[in-house]
Amino acid sequence: MSETSVRPDPVMAEIGRGMELGQRGERDAAREVFAGVWDRLGADGDPFHICALAHSMADVQDDPREELVWDLRALKAADLVSDERARLAGVASPVAAFYPSLHLNLGDVYRRLGEWDLARAHLARGLDAVGTLGDDGYGQLIKGGLDRLAQRLAERPGEPLTVPPSDPLSVPLSEPASEPMEVSGPASG
Repeated sequence: MSETSVRPDPVMAEIGRGMELGQRGERDAAREVFAGVWDRLGADGDPFHICALAHSMADVQDDPREELVWDLRALKAADLVSDERARLAGVASPVAAFYPSLHLNLGDVYRRLGEWDLARAHLARGLDAVGTLGDDGYGQLIKGGLDRLAQRLAERPGEPLTVPPSDPLSVPLSEPASEPMEVSGPASG
């Protein structure tokens, strides 16, 4: 029988410390904390930790291309996290509830990079997954973010919402954190 209690997780505590710094506007300090955690975890670390770290690291990037690298890394890691692993970390919801936020962040960064089709695709994926969210403050926050992203993307008339089978842009979990990902393709403005 597996253990049902949640043990203190020093990696998550460190990620939480970085998140607090970021929320206080201390973005450089947050990036330093996250970079230290990444150095210890590496690309082969626990996917749950990588997902949490990458999702948080993306939020404190100044360059949207660097933000994209971390957002893609978080999405790839989420695909490797089981509900059981999340539960052991104290997450009450299924891993499926991670996806609305992950796709919201990707949709927004693609929008800021002028990658409209990819932005719309991630909006669609986020909206498809929104039913996994609770009707609590977090759920409302993410639903509101998806609504705002939809409004921003609707300002580009004549471009329908489409969902390609997969992103042509991807980043392996092992890509170095310090090198921004090259984003190619048509960028319209």
